[in-house]
Amino acid sequence: MIARGVEPHVPVLDRKHQTEGKLTRDDFTFDADANRFICPEGRALTYQGASYTTRTDTYRTKPEDCAGCPSRLGCTRGKVRTVVRHFDEGAREHVRELRTTEAFAVSARKRKKVEMLFAHLKRHLGLTRLRLRGLEGASEEFLLAATAQNLRKLVKLTMPTKPKTRFAPA
Repeated sequence: MIARGVEPHVPVLDRKHQTEGKLTRDDFTFDADANRFICPEGRALTYQGASYTTRTDTYRTKPEDCAGCPSRLGCTRGKVRTVVRHFDEGAREHVRELRTTEAFAVSARKRKKVEMLFAHLKRHLGLTRLRLRGLEGASEEFLLAATAQNLRKLVKLTMPTKPKTRFAPA
């Protein structure tokens, strides 16, 4: 999307709070030219390989680097420190920067409105799975469900409101 000039206004999951008090990946500096991370103590984490199932690259220190490190207890529980970087980390960083803009907040509010319509279709109109086969069947089934949803809205909007009446005491 970024290569085509489209700003990705999508949520990015950050699990920084799940580090159990250890250093986060943000504490390490990524050197793109050398394809390695540098720890806060200045030691290099070298590239170990890629996992195409999780779409991540793995970087690891040497055991001798971590053995005498004064920050080891705050960094890792093991003998070495491992840092994982997603294949699309550049795009994820771009989205994290966009998260603070007003345009992102506006698109998040609009996205919530659309998502609520889909949630209503699933929860209240029973569209948890499609029953008709093929793209044409799915289109027809979704069109019927959206029509029912719009009819429910129309009825609510056109119903006259009843004035509140109070019963006179007997």
